[in-house]
Amino acid sequence: MSRQDTRHIMLTVSAALLPGLALQALLLDPVGVTLNVLTAGAVAIATDRLCLAARSRTSGREFLPDGLAVTGSDASALVTGLILAAALPPGAIVPVALATVTALALGKHAYGGLGNNVFNPAMVGYAVVLVSMPLAVGGWPVVGTATDALTGATVLTTFKYRESATVEGIWTEADGFGALAGAGYEWVALAYGLGAAFLFFRGLAAWRPAVGVMAALIAASLLGYDNGSSASLGSPIYHLFAGGLLLAVGFVVTDPVTHPGGQRAQWIFGLCVGVLIFCIRAWGNYPDGIAFAVLLGNALTPYLDRRFPVARHA
Repeated sequence: MSRQDTRHIMLTVSAALLPGLALQALLLDPVGVTLNVLTAGAVAIATDRLCLAARSRTSGREFLPDGLAVTGSDASALVTGLILAAALPPGAIVPVALATVTALALGKHAYGGLGNNVFNPAMVGYAVVLVSMPLAVGGWPVVGTATDALTGATVLTTFKYRESATVEGIWTEADGFGALAGAGYEWVALAYGLGAAFLFFRGLAAWRPAVGVMAALIAASLLGYDNGSSASLGSPIYHLFAGGLLLAVGFVVTDPVTHPGGQRAQWIFGLCVGVLIFCIRAWGNYPDGIAFAVLLGNALTPYLDRRFPVARHA
């Protein structure tokens, strides 16, 4: 695939992220989300070019083994930046910048650049700031407000640490299908889901890993849901629309570099990631486990590629 083809695909993926980012800005914090996008975009492009220039000097060649010039014109860094801008709280400038630098420097270029990385770069960056700056990453604004004074626990955090409260008691003030997903945030999740559907329709992303994640999460949540008692592990609607699940299944688990190539392997990959997300949400130390689940799934990809190779037709 040429650099121009890669650039075109990456720009299309970036465009598919825009409806979710726009709705996120409209419902949560227009200034904060805009700052996230500008910060992530600028830092991503700068970091990518610096890393490419350093690799070029080391190799002594204008074009690197992955076929990229030092300008970083394939636009893959922009996609990474936009994913992190969407995944981190509005206005969290320092976490966004740190996550973006880490994603590109350690998650991408340390492995030799585009196409050589084992782990999804955005999830590498997100995991680093989640572990090192948990308070900065955990505070999201109340829907319909944009001030720091009104930020608080996300729906995932509220649900995980609800103690003896029932599901009905937690979501008494919510309405619509947000009653089990956190009123307001689920519309943002749906917008990212529609962006992902566009990529599936265009054939720019593999749908099997995404469907595998959702199928596993639905099945596991059905087993753990008891109609809303204090011991409930959450309904399927809650698990699908709370947090960044639809953002992840559309733009992270579908990363062609870090998921398996074979169809059967893609199903297994998606199912494993979905089960891991549920387990971390239900019994782990973090309210959400998307980043860790995806990284563990990425580690499984080389084995799945060997065990279930892509069928080659004569």
